[in-house]
Amino acid sequence: MTYTPPDVWTWDSESGGTWASLNRPIAGPTHDKELPVGSHPFQLYSLATPNGVKVTVLFEELLAAGHTGAEYDAWLIRIQEGDQFGSGFVEVNPNSKIPALMDRSGAEPVRIFESGAILLHLAEKFGAFLGDASNRPEMLSWLFWQMGSAPYLGGGFGHFYAYAPEPMEYPINRFAMEVKRQLDVLNRTLADRRFLTGDDYTIADMANWAWYGQLALGRQYNAGTFLQVESYEHVQRWAKEIDARPAVQRGRMVNRTFGEPETQLHERHDASDFDTKTQDKVGAE
Repeated sequence: MTYTPPDVWTWDSESGGTWASLNRPIAGPTHDKELPVGSHPFQLYSLATPNGVKVTVLFEELLAAGHTGAEYDAWLIRIQEGDQFGSGFVEVNPNSKIPALMDRSGAEPVRIFESGAILLHLAEKFGAFLGDASNRPEMLSWLFWQMGSAPYLGGGFGHFYAYAPEPMEYPINRFAMEVKRQLDVLNRTLADRRFLTGDDYTIADMANWAWYGQLALGRQYNAGTFLQVESYEHVQRWAKEIDARPAVQRGRMVNRTFGEPETQLHERHDASDFDTKTQDKVGAE
């Protein structure tokens, strides 16, 4: 069937596929709801999507590196239920997307939204995972490369391959081609580097791993075979090395509501929660 765009676009709330009930062409809250506040300096409101995982991985890496001031509360935002449109959340992120962070470590609370901005804010605050002065521009380039490229993977390929109302050849082919090109960019870069900027593990690796590393490990959209992710050998090596880090394994669990119960920690308020409050233990009580 040939589609001819109308002179003026109008919103059809029934045509959006899996997320049709949540997507809308306007911003702002849909209901009043205050956000909870815990006892730690940082209050994170998130979900364990790739963008959320970036931030919880960094928090766990900071704590593992001895930065005790990086203690945080991670509150679950169930985007399927529209939590991101509550008035409190919209005050922290007017774009109604996770993750959103309130930094309460100073005299006045500071809001930070957009995952890349959160990573950079935290890394600069603690002077960690930024690389050294000589490779800072390279680190920033790869961080912003990920922020600009991931919409092709998530909003483009992921939407049409996994969530659209029906398979459509043209958009799937278009976005699959771009995702494979991006994987090739990473593969060529990692051919002679341990990490994206060389020997330093940085927030650029965390950001890219959350999307492309997990894609390479077969965790995104059940598309590993379709995209032949095993053929990107250098991405595979890099993805597996980062995946093996204990802080990364913990970060993946935070605000996670899917997968095996033992991998789900819906909220994180203390380091001991990983041992006592995963869903397999909560469900057994």
